Amino acid sequence: MAAGPLSGSPLAGKPSAPGPKRQGQSPHPKQPADDWNLTKHGKVIYLTFDDGPHAGWTPKVLQILRKHHAQATFFVLGAEAAKRPDLVEQTRAAGHHIGNHTWDHPMLTKLPADKMRQEIFSGVKSKCFRPPFRDTNAAVAAVAKANHQRQVLWDVDTNDWKKPGAASIEHAILAGAYPGAIVLMHDGGGNRTQTVAALERAMTKLQRKGYTFRALPC
Repeated sequence: MAAGPLSGSPLAGKPSAPGPKRQGQSPHPKQPADDWNLTKHGKVIYLTFDDGPHAGWTPKVLQILRKHHAQATFFVLGAEAAKRPDLVEQTRAAGHHIGNHTWDHPMLTKLPADKMRQEIFSGVKSKCFRPPFRDTNAAVAAVAKANHQRQVLWDVDTNDWKKPGAASIEHAILAGAYPGAIVLMHDGGGNRTQTVAALERAMTKLQRKGYTFRALPC
C-alpha cells in the first residue's frame, strides 16, 4: 500500500525535533517516515543512486557494492532503463532494489496534470518513487499513490552532481551518516568518477565504524 513521502527520520511517523543541520544533509525538512522505521535495524545506512542505469558508471558502483557485501537502491529513469534492461536485471539479480525516478527527469510540478501522470506512470514498476530535484507537492504525491508507489526522498545530499571533488562527496557521506540515513548519490547523468572514488572510501570507513548497508524495501 502506497504511503507518503519518506526520509530516514529517527522519529518514524513524527516530525523531527529542531536542531543543528547535519553536514551533507538536505536543507529541506524531513518528511514523516510513516510505517517505515528505518532505525530499527541499528547501524544501517541506505545508499541510493539516481539517474541510471548508465553503461559505464552503474557497473562500477555495483562492483564496489559487491566488494563491500552491500545492498543499495537505484532510482532509475524509464528512458535509460528501456535502453539497458539487461543492466536493470543485473542490478536486481545482485540483490539491489529498483525505484521509479520518472521517465526522463522533468520538474514534475511544472507539468500539466496529464503529462505529470504520464511521467510517473511511464517509469519502471516499483513500490518506490523519487521525484527529480525533490520537486514534489500534494498532486505529485497523489499520482504516485495512485500508481501504488511510496514517495521516497533523502536525508543526506552529497551534491555529487555538482562534481565538487571526491573528498567533498566522501565528507558529506561521513558527516551525514547516522542509523537509518538515506544517502543520495548518482550513477547516471554525467561523469561519476568522483562519486565512485568517494563511495569506495566512505564505505570502507563506515564499515570500520560498524555500519552496514541495505536496500530500501522497494
